[in-house]
Amino acid sequence: MKLITVQSGEAGVRLETSEGIMHIGWCTPGIARIRYTLNAELSGKESLMVVSRPEAETVPYTITELPGHLQISTAQLTVEVDKESCAFSYRAADGTLLTREPARGGKTLERTEVYHTVFDASADTVETGQGADGLRARAEGVKRRLDREAFHTKLEFEWQEGEALYGLGSHEEGMMNLRGRQQYLYQQNMKAVVPVLVSTRGYGILVDSGSYMTFHDDAFGSYLWSDADEEMDYYFIYGPEFDQITAGIRYLTGEAPMLPKWSFGYVQSKERYVSQAELIAIVQEYRERSLPLDCIVLDWQSWTGNLWGQKTFDPERFPDPSQMMNSLHAMNAKLMVSIWPIMGAGGENHEEMKAGGFLLGNQATYDAFSEEARALYWKQANEGLFAHGIDAWWCDCTEPFEADWKGAVKPEPEQRLLINTAESKRYLDPGLINAYSMQHSKGIYEGQRAATSAKRVINLTRSAFAGQHRYGTITWSGDIAANWGTLRKQIADGLNFCMTGSPYWTLDIGAFFVKNPKEQWFWSGDYDEGVADLGYRELYVRWFQLGAFLPMFRSHGTDTPREIWQFGQEGELMYDTLVNYLKLRYRLMPYIYSLAGAVAHRSYTMFRALAFDYREDVQVHAIGDQFMFGPAFMVAPVTEAMYYGPGSRELEGVLKQRRVYLPEGEWYDYWSDERLEGGVTIEAKADLETLPLYVRAGSIVPLGPDVQYTDEQPEAVTRLKVYGGKDAAFTLYEDEGDNYNYETGAYAMIELSWCEADRSLTIGKRAGDYAGMQAVRQFAVELAGYAGSRIVTYEGEAVIVREADLQR
Repeated sequence: MKLITVQSGEAGVRLETSEGIMHIGWCTPGIARIRYTLNAELSGKESLMVVSRPEAETVPYTITELPGHLQISTAQLTVEVDKESCAFSYRAADGTLLTREPARGGKTLERTEVYHTVFDASADTVETGQGADGLRARAEGVKRRLDREAFHTKLEFEWQEGEALYGLGSHEEGMMNLRGRQQYLYQQNMKAVVPVLVSTRGYGILVDSGSYMTFHDDAFGSYLWSDADEEMDYYFIYGPEFDQITAGIRYLTGEAPMLPKWSFGYVQSKERYVSQAELIAIVQEYRERSLPLDCIVLDWQSWTGNLWGQKTFDPERFPDPSQMMNSLHAMNAKLMVSIWPIMGAGGENHEEMKAGGFLLGNQATYDAFSEEARALYWKQANEGLFAHGIDAWWCDCTEPFEADWKGAVKPEPEQRLLINTAESKRYLDPGLINAYSMQHSKGIYEGQRAATSAKRVINLTRSAFAGQHRYGTITWSGDIAANWGTLRKQIADGLNFCMTGSPYWTLDIGAFFVKNPKEQWFWSGDYDEGVADLGYRELYVRWFQLGAFLPMFRSHGTDTPREIWQFGQEGELMYDTLVNYLKLRYRLMPYIYSLAGAVAHRSYTMFRALAFDYREDVQVHAIGDQFMFGPAFMVAPVTEAMYYGPGSRELEGVLKQRRVYLPEGEWYDYWSDERLEGGVTIEAKADLETLPLYVRAGSIVPLGPDVQYTDEQPEAVTRLKVYGGKDAAFTLYEDEGDNYNYETGAYAMIELSWCEADRSLTIGKRAGDYAGMQAVRQFAVELAGYAGSRIVTYEGEAVIVREADLQR
């Protein structure tokens, strides 16, 4: 492919080649948009993913013509184009090579025919059935009709030696560094696709494609391939730090809004609470035991009988939904309700959707790509559920056409790819099958935002897509099974998800499937006795310790109960350990909510792979079982049994410790305040009570009191614990907690800074205010390693506390 002509303008640079047209545009000085087509013109397609289009920006750039190539440069990034092959190389402003395509060129387009399915109304054959993850409906008697031509796209790279790659969403294999790996990108239970790669060389790649994709870095090559696109369309994002890359991704795909403060507290769920009386009784017991709780979840079948997906309460089991909500709210608890995009025949919601022509070809799943259908779906959810006062949505099964959750043998990866994508393409445009979840989320978000600004949208989804986070979503990892290998893999899966710019991810604490009936491949837990098995109790405690440091702290699953008291009684090791970590989560709430403020206001990421903060340390590149939780904490979950195997079999000779890598710098053991030098791997204490937990020197951690729910005791003293050793800074963020007034400036920030040279903490002047703000408050300043503290009365003006004011 030879370069023929070059045309430049405000929108970017158009390259006429011997094999099509390429265009390089600039969104910012560090973000380039690259498009390529074999057609006479670029498509001008509307993106579902990207909200900030490059055409809206005017970015200065220069073109330098050299003997063998062009250099198209901004102040931060250069794209070099080889004149003979049109191979691209990407360089930082100082000339550092970031990555490049193969010398022969790295962009391939192959024309492909795109078909849509025509459902034969005369046949009118729809098969329905219920699997382990809900109702499924499949239409027969269909024909295929040619819709248009599109392209298979293939984008190749030559990665650099020692370069690590991350991202692509949350999958189930536990891959951390994606080098030398392959991944299939299609939506499915336990697969949440976000087509983003992030590199330790300091750049990211966002592919604007809604079709299924594959990633390869193996014997078949190093590339991203997509199935059906109007053109090749991707963004190259320069950092070089990961926080800068994820900020660039959110610049393109939208910022993440504030979630309600309560959503960072403990969320109790299981499959399933069946009645109004049971929901109220569970919350009452949490309160009677003085166990913190902010939300309880009503899983599937809140509807009447077999009216699957109907968005109303069964009047027999939920006789007075409004009174139920009043009772829960009186106990300072919220309710999250599961809703589905698929609806069984016979329900009012289904009939209304059918009458409007808003159902897809299986006559059960609504068309989330239709604005009118989304509006009707919200109307139904509002009238049937939200009007009663529910607080949060659980949009389950947002990859509605999964088709391989059956049989005793798990299909091979390539089989699963073909089975599931074929089923999705049966009902959806092949170029959009990965985007259903985002459009479904959009409808919920826009509907609730239009209904009220007093209650923030929060939506727990099983699937994801680039940009979905802008609709108030948290993605969880699907219906996983209870075993130690799954626990270990989940950490890397979640970290990769959050490196795609989507900040909120969680999992089922304790796993969804606990038993193993051996009849279905996915129902593969190791503990047939459930919570009665001491082996499961140990696994659950370790999972709970991890969950205390995730963006959402939520227990859920089937087969066995999940409430704290199911794991023992007060005075017993496992019960007491669960309670300790439950209370720790709540003491950390000022820190956690400040991180949420940083997510919304500074494009921050709270659940962080070590490469976020130690990108150039090659030793962290493959570590998938440690992570940073905000700037201060490094968490090293225990992911192997130390006490019991399945069947309550007692283990012998297992050391109660785990290996932990401490990156360069100084660290504090959170539990003892012992100072440790970094750059080494240590054997950390890891008995059941102890999650290996470290605080980075140069950290300030705000802590709250023991509370029963997140907004209890707003007037309480806030502890500010300083971990010295180097200068430190932290922004304490506060707002009203559950409305959108922050969007118009109703929030407050207090800059905290520690000066190591003169050993002093400055509590800065408060910036901003909001309704209900504590104008006068008290801080207790502590220094790690010191026994004493100093109480400071703070009235919004700067206060300095020196080491001499504290006692050892």
